[in-house]
Amino acid sequence: MPMHADDIISLIKDGIPGAEVEIQDLAGDGDHYAATVVSPAFAGKSKIQQHQMVYAALGGRMGGVLHALKLTTMAQKP
Repeated sequence: MPMHADDIISLIKDGIPGAEVEIQDLAGDGDHYAATVVSPAFAGKSKIQQHQMVYAALGGRMGGVLHALKLTTMAQKP
């Protein structure tokens, strides 16, 4: 069963307070998304660490309910 974009946004925002999240359904099937996540929590963290934070916020849904997620992450500018 595919995930809805709103559910992905909610999970990321709950897991990374203060994050701004934009989601795009790449294939129109609810399984292939692109997400842009901007958060002050990413400051000083590598891209790998930023992506790990997003995956942690998704609570193990990657590769299961959520098939594919292209991530773009960045620290919020002051």
